[in-house]
Amino acid sequence: MKDVVNSKEMQRVVATREMQPYNRPTRAMYIGAPGKVGYLRLGFELDKDGKSIMRDLQRMAPLIVQQELYCDEGMPAMPVVYILSSGGPNVDGDRYEQEIVMRRGAIAHVTTGAATKIAEMNDNFSALCQQLTLEEDSYLEFMPEPTIPCRTARYVTRTDITCHASATLFYSEIFACGRKHRDEPEIFAYDILSVTCDARRPDGERLFREKFVIEPGKQSPEMLGIMGRYHMFANVIVLTPPDKAEEIYNATEVGFKDGGDIAIGITRLPNHAGLLLKVMGMETEPVKKIVREFASTVRMTVKGHPLLPDFPWR
Repeated sequence: MKDVVNSKEMQRVVATREMQPYNRPTRAMYIGAPGKVGYLRLGFELDKDGKSIMRDLQRMAPLIVQQELYCDEGMPAMPVVYILSSGGPNVDGDRYEQEIVMRRGAIAHVTTGAATKIAEMNDNFSALCQQLTLEEDSYLEFMPEPTIPCRTARYVTRTDITCHASATLFYSEIFACGRKHRDEPEIFAYDILSVTCDARRPDGERLFREKFVIEPGKQSPEMLGIMGRYHMFANVIVLTPPDKAEEIYNATEVGFKDGGDIAIGITRLPNHAGLLLKVMGMETEPVKKIVREFASTVRMTVKGHPLLPDFPWR
């Protein structure tokens, strides 16, 4: 099994400049202790009958994936995979690595079983590095449930994408302001949230790099021009061929909805890579709804099938 803590991918994430003020040993369980390091590798490919299957699965608790499900009636050949965690919220010094490989022509929908909670922290930070690889004509929907950073939380993520020009990736992230519905609401009370995404072609050609660092203690996200009055933020990356991207762009409604409680914007990524959608809102569910509607537009454009309604329990 891969040595996540000492891998070059994780070392690059841990060395991120903005995280160095917090990069000190933990006083509780040490970094690398059992239960504080998770690893997951998923590999999808087509079988001899043209059905997409999860051929590769490597996992190290607390990250867990069980058997793939074929529960999408609109696309019955597409596996649906839930990433679960047996360790509760992310805490000081947690290190996680996830790899998803889509081989030629494979399709898959990957999500999480629940929101990712980033617990209150006294020492160090929690880190996640991801590698997404899409080969020719593959299709991946990676739609995790929201990330909720609690008071004094520190969280850094890096996602490296290698995407063939004929493949399509739908990757969404939703970030909450904190635990706002409690006796003492936590509205942007976390220490730092650092998110980086870097995408390339298989030959190494760079497509784009996006990074945002939020440090509420230094600059309030509630300022005009940042989040303003909004509390939820969705960042959606769609890598797809240019003709599909243009069709999706023209079919996407942007602007304000629900009396201004939802704000939607879309832009084209450089190098004809695809699209970038931003959604801000007051509550999680309306933002998730917009993201799913956009995912349905993407799936309909690329695969000819809409995204089915989410399960009531989600």
